Amino acid sequence: MTDPKLFLNRELSWLEFNQRVLDEASDPSVPLLERVKFLSIISTNLDEFFMIRVAGLKHQRGGEELLEPTADGLSPGQQLEAICARAQRMVRDKYALFRDQVRPALVAAGIHLAPPSQWSPETTAWLEDYFVREIFPVLTPMVVDPGHPFPHLRNKSLNLAVTFESDREEGGIEMGVVQVPSISPRLVAVRCATQGKVYAFLEDLLARNMSRLFPGVKILGVSAFRVTRNWDLEIDEEEAEDLLVTIQQELRRRDRGSAVRLEVAAAMEDRMRELLCHVLRLEPSDVYAVDGPLHFGDLMAITGDNDRRELKDEPFTPQVVPPFRDAEDPFALIAERDVLLQHPYESYESVVDFVSRAAADPKVLAIKITLYRAGTNSPFVKALAHAAENGKQVTALVELKARFEEEANIVWARALEESGVHVVYGLLGLKTHAKVCLVVRREATGLRRYVHLGTGNYNPSTARVYTDLSYFSARADLGEDVSALFNLLTGYCEPEVWRVLSVAPINLRESLTRMIHRERDHARAGRPAGIIAKLNALVDREVIEALYSASQAGVKIDLIVRGICCLRPGVPGVSETIRVVSIVDRYLEHARVFAVENGGAREVYMSSADWMPRNLERRVEVLIPIAEPKMATWLRDEVLRTMLADTVKARVMRPDGSYERRAPVPGEAPVRSQQRFMDLARERARTSFLHAPLTPFRAPQAQLNQPAQEALVPSRKKKKRDRDG
Repeated sequence: MTDPKLFLNRELSWLEFNQRVLDEASDPSVPLLERVKFLSIISTNLDEFFMIRVAGLKHQRGGEELLEPTADGLSPGQQLEAICARAQRMVRDKYALFRDQVRPALVAAGIHLAPPSQWSPETTAWLEDYFVREIFPVLTPMVVDPGHPFPHLRNKSLNLAVTFESDREEGGIEMGVVQVPSISPRLVAVRCATQGKVYAFLEDLLARNMSRLFPGVKILGVSAFRVTRNWDLEIDEEEAEDLLVTIQQELRRRDRGSAVRLEVAAAMEDRMRELLCHVLRLEPSDVYAVDGPLHFGDLMAITGDNDRRELKDEPFTPQVVPPFRDAEDPFALIAERDVLLQHPYESYESVVDFVSRAAADPKVLAIKITLYRAGTNSPFVKALAHAAENGKQVTALVELKARFEEEANIVWARALEESGVHVVYGLLGLKTHAKVCLVVRREATGLRRYVHLGTGNYNPSTARVYTDLSYFSARADLGEDVSALFNLLTGYCEPEVWRVLSVAPINLRESLTRMIHRERDHARAGRPAGIIAKLNALVDREVIEALYSASQAGVKIDLIVRGICCLRPGVPGVSETIRVVSIVDRYLEHARVFAVENGGAREVYMSSADWMPRNLERRVEVLIPIAEPKMATWLRDEVLRTMLADTVKARVMRPDGSYERRAPVPGEAPVRSQQRFMDLARERARTSFLHAPLTPFRAPQAQLNQPAQEALVPSRKKKKRDRDG
């Protein structure tokens, strides 16, 4: 189990996930604007990857202690070399796709991302007027000479490098830099266009008008470039007297982090590239030359500026299911029975309503909640503030260290404090990633605890595009554990025993490995054994070794891993019974669910944690068993096995870490799991599955890894759509 060859590199595995997103952008069966969306996501993903992961490897290569040795045995330098080769190839493929397929398809659909050479006289006149009115006043031309050092360039800012003809003996300027203003739209929609929708890139408009910025000199060339910097925060929590103030100070310094990547236009001359590498202290391998517009992330504006349904996915409205739709009092409903929702197929408004009702209910005495990424204009923040103003005891655990959300979290943490909410920032050295809300209510029989646990953040915006689970319960044992969890977070008071929950970093990894080893022992004894797990990432070495051990004992293991997977499936003598599937579709797979056979006494769990060292060691996470039999069966047979049966958007992992798209068995109807879940949500909106369970569908057995049988195939309506093309 110590052989590095048994483990895949985490960073390279993440790049393979981004490749699967690129595969979706390459798929001609995907609606055109959805392909543009996937191209945008790829670029945004790569930004974050370089800002955090590559920056961290560069820091380690610089002589710092290796904080987390990789199981695959690659040094930081070797990882950076492999990342560069893979990322460069991915970027080339991305731009070839845009140039050869996506852009021509956009033109055919009447959407023009027009370069200056294709601007009509009418378009040119309109853009010139727009430049003078809206852009020119905010520009700052900067020359580079002995009296004007090279300017500091902000992270992810788009810039234009300008070269001039000059006489060196007379000390003339040779270079200038113009930052493309981020306050202006990158894609300028031409309002006078008569040939469909026409967009001009802002940098093209600036380049065309560069002589206005540098009058009196001869301009030899203008080239766009973009800098990516180290964006991680370095905080010594033990030395910080006030964590909020310390993070604010670090945020101000973060924009001056060292450069880690330089993107340039392919036409940029070598001398300019060398100069930029020199001033940014980058190596030639850190330069990504692209034949097209820099940073496709801004293409997302096209998708929001167009309402043509044939260019987008079929519209879907999250359904409000009968348990909440028909209940006058959600607390009476939850007191009667547990409720489980699947987002975004079932509306997240039920979660918002749960907290809002608690804030206004005179019987509610206290509300406690963990907030990781609440987003902007959060209804949860407003409800908590309202509850505090109503005299309730309100505690919000705000995770200030939620990456890329630090500034927003500081703003509404202070707003909550001003409203009388007791705001805490969690345990020293740990991020609080668990998604938990506790409502304490006085009723005729005494105090009662109501609990919501989720796999996703308390964020209605992401709840529309992430697949997650919400679990509501008034079980006494669960309520006691959740109370103990909040006491741990606010007062370092760890309970003597956890009745229901497993909590990281205390005992969650131990619980996982114990259950996996139990399946191994069941298999050795000839009892039913099997594991199905849905995760976002699988990295933790102890868990992987436990899975290998279970596989060697004959346990059939199905893993649905959206992103990083460091386990190698199908290795003879090690992981022959393990299959890894990844699904990339219109919604981002985000829920974490775990099901085991347990010798015939099946168990199902949901969790906020991925199986990664950071989640199991450095974050507060929870794992909860689903005790209600109908819910457990629904998660295992309807959710997990439907995903295992997917033959449209699923890819199967090879032992070398690459993926191949699974195709339907000839003669069998194709299965698209997310479409199936939309159909199921519509059915449940008509009748509650809690009272009238749906008849399970059966998927083609050839697609399933035993014992994951009795899965689902599309509804009759979808079969008809497939027949009709």
